[in-house]
Amino acid sequence: MIENILPILFFIIAFIYSSAGLGGASSYTAIMAIMGISYQIIPTTSLALNIVVTFFGTINYWRNGYGKIKLVGPFLITSIPMAYIAGSLNLNELMFQTALLVTLILVVIRIYFFDTFTFSFQLSPIRKWIFIILLGSILGFSAGAIGIGGGIYLVPLIIIFGLGSEKEAAAAGATFIFMNSLVGFIARFKSGTFDLDFILPLICSVAIGGFLGSYYGSKKYDAKTIQKVMGGIIIIAIILLTQKIL
Repeated sequence: MIENILPILFFIIAFIYSSAGLGGASSYTAIMAIMGISYQIIPTTSLALNIVVTFFGTINYWRNGYGKIKLVGPFLITSIPMAYIAGSLNLNELMFQTALLVTLILVVIRIYFFDTFTFSFQLSPIRKWIFIILLGSILGFSAGAIGIGGGIYLVPLIIIFGLGSEKEAAAAGATFIFMNSLVGFIARFKSGTFDLDFILPLICSVAIGGFLGSYYGSKKYDAKTIQKVMGGIIIIAIILLTQKIL
């Protein structure tokens, strides 16, 4: 039953999130946690799906001129090593669930309270680099440890701190997620936490959804409202995870 539902749900998620330069891992992870999928394969699965979705997003946004290596490059310098280190860790179920719970709570805050970008900050050069190093490290660790690529935080923060436009932020988010998901996936794949039969149908679904969503998103599509609907799924996952942990 689960195997039949997940490809459809993940197609929708990939379409919605890729339209904003995101991979959708927060919702993939939340849904798999709700449906009782083994915590050992959830991060690897989410990372693999992120890679597929943001591959198309990266191509479409860069092809339309929004990709800026000087914007995303500094974040990758610290995030990539952290993604690999975190992906090599063997978290027990309680540690994974706790880290996931905290991350999903932050995702909900991001979706419902930081979606309009009506305020901004200006950073001095030194503070800008401190911000980039810290944020890149934290998001890279998140990608490797629990399978959430971090773009859902990176995209709004780029806009809020005046580092790029919305489309440039989406392009940076897609590239950032792709690179960190790839590195985190390699680290986790080496540990053997990978179920090929489970993941193949999901990859096909998100590939189609990711291509279509990023194609429209890089041109004209705005998915903020629908992302708020997806936030409801994450809230359900937060409630269920809290009950499990307690």
